[in-house]
Amino acid sequence: MAIWVNLAALLAAYLLGAIPVGLLVVKILTGKDLRRIQSGRTGGTNAIRAAGVKAGVLTIVGDFAKAAGAVYLSRWLSGGEPWIEAASGFLAVLGHNYSIFLLERKEGRWTIGGGAGGVSTAAVAMAFWPPSMLITVPVGIGLLYGLGYASVATMSVGFITLIVFAVRAWLGYGPWAYAAFGLASGALVVWGLRPNIRRLIAGNERIIGWRARRKRGRGREQSSGA
Repeated sequence: MAIWVNLAALLAAYLLGAIPVGLLVVKILTGKDLRRIQSGRTGGTNAIRAAGVKAGVLTIVGDFAKAAGAVYLSRWLSGGEPWIEAASGFLAVLGHNYSIFLLERKEGRWTIGGGAGGVSTAAVAMAFWPPSMLITVPVGIGLLYGLGYASVATMSVGFITLIVFAVRAWLGYGPWAYAAFGLASGALVVWGLRPNIRRLIAGNERIIGWRARRKRGRGREQSSGA
């Protein structure tokens, strides 16, 4: 019986993670298809580009809730088995990044879309150990504000999670399963952000925040000077 309950927890985790919150939010607010805008991802950053801050906040809250909910549901069904919780967390992130609900046929081939997984990873880490938010969120925001690259901030979350839970496991305060989640989710996020990594290397990744404003200001100065 236990194996079927655990399998149900894993399936539910993927399906919860696969709910395309950003697509639904932007569609309701603007009628636009988020998959056809900018990066085509369904996470908060692209929702902001498509429909403004309100859409982005709603998307982030929804993405956070579904991933954390997947872990809580798994914990309840499995009786708190750490490896089932960790696998459920990973599947929630996988569902967010590659949602079965976004499977479509384009130009003669099947494609599957989703987000990048940063918010989902942070939500799973919070469900594992709530104080992790005091580390992942400030570091992520700091990188986003300081560097201006959403992709770098997103990639950092998985590796911060890995470090936090590996240290806790090494000190005997938590299971290694949670650290394994950090490693697996970090790799998944990096895999999903391959186009962004190529743009980072080439020096043409999109910049946001104060660096973007500064860049636009320099462009106007150069134009007026010419």
